[in-house]
Amino acid sequence: MLTLSVMAGIAVKIRSVEVSVFTYPTRRVSDSAGHSHPGEESLAKMAMLTITTDEGDCGYSFAPPEVVRPHVVNAFFRKVLIGQNPFDRERLWQDLVHWQRGSAHQLTERALSFVEQALWDLIGRKLKMPVHKLLGGFREKVPAYGSTMCGDELKGGLSTPDEFGQFAEKLVARGYQAIKLHTWMPPVAFAPDPKMDIKACAAVREAVGPDIELMLDGYHWYSRSQALTIGKALEKLNFAWFEEPMEEESMASYAWLAENLSIDVIGPESLGGKHHSRADWVKAGACDILRAGANGVGGISPCMKVASLAEAFGMDCEVHGNGAASLAVVGAIRNCRWYERGLLHPFLEYDEPAAYLNSIVDPMDEQGFVHLSDRPGLGEDINFDYIETHTVSRD
Repeated sequence: MLTLSVMAGIAVKIRSVEVSVFTYPTRRVSDSAGHSHPGEESLAKMAMLTITTDEGDCGYSFAPPEVVRPHVVNAFFRKVLIGQNPFDRERLWQDLVHWQRGSAHQLTERALSFVEQALWDLIGRKLKMPVHKLLGGFREKVPAYGSTMCGDELKGGLSTPDEFGQFAEKLVARGYQAIKLHTWMPPVAFAPDPKMDIKACAAVREAVGPDIELMLDGYHWYSRSQALTIGKALEKLNFAWFEEPMEEESMASYAWLAENLSIDVIGPESLGGKHHSRADWVKAGACDILRAGANGVGGISPCMKVASLAEAFGMDCEVHGNGAASLAVVGAIRNCRWYERGLLHPFLEYDEPAAYLNSIVDPMDEQGFVHLSDRPGLGEDINFDYIETHTVSRD
């Protein structure tokens, strides 16, 4: 039985912070610009970050190995966390944030995100509660939108507007009530091309009819005039939102675009600055819907801060990306309409778990709802035996 002292985390200390890098098979490959596409099966690497207390409790998160490389773990994670109470999560996060300035950009916000997620996972596992309940527990299920991979040049894949339309029909048949397109980007030969983006959006609208909500997340470096041209077309197609069509560092460009479009402009997605930069966007009127992801703004807690900021101004906050941490945030807040499920492609089976997991964290029913897990912590069903067998390095 949990005592009050345990519930408060008194006397619990972090003993170790470790990273295990392992291999797993995948059919996802990255093009020269870093976009994911289907490909031949190959071995990829993943890192599991493990935080362990002196009582033997553990918390876990998964990250690309380059994000939690040894220098980051030794110079920052261990220096700040070892010997500390994991229940002092906010203070530990603030201490890590303080180290960012002197890290020469080595301690990134993605690195912050993964160590903070592991702390949340540890606390949830210790208390035998799901993180989304610890965060507030707003709902048990959430509608998902199908988020496609970027357009490609694979015949039968996502190489033409018609193929986007055909795939959208399959997604609706699967249960999705909303779909977000990621259209073509370099190194695709003809990309970027606003006319092709518009044709793909029109093909999907024609394929799914008027009742399915649609969104576009296209090329991220269009000019103002190109973005406006696409946005005006999306208005006619009754799209729900327009995402990241220009450099997000130019907040003024987004304020201009939001002023000139009737559909919602959403952002910022990839911009740094945690919740602080999102506050600037709200003040500037640069978006109609705020955007933040638990993997990109420094963790679950700053993502919750962004959501609260949006709520204070009567705005939605759509959480970027799939996965356990994002789903925990979505499950704990009111002002988020959708969970982003993907990335999806006709050649890949999303519902098949990665080899290091026994099951996916976001199963979806036939009505398009993802049900939040009642597993303690972040809810990931980790295949520890697989990871142990396929580990190639430890730090």
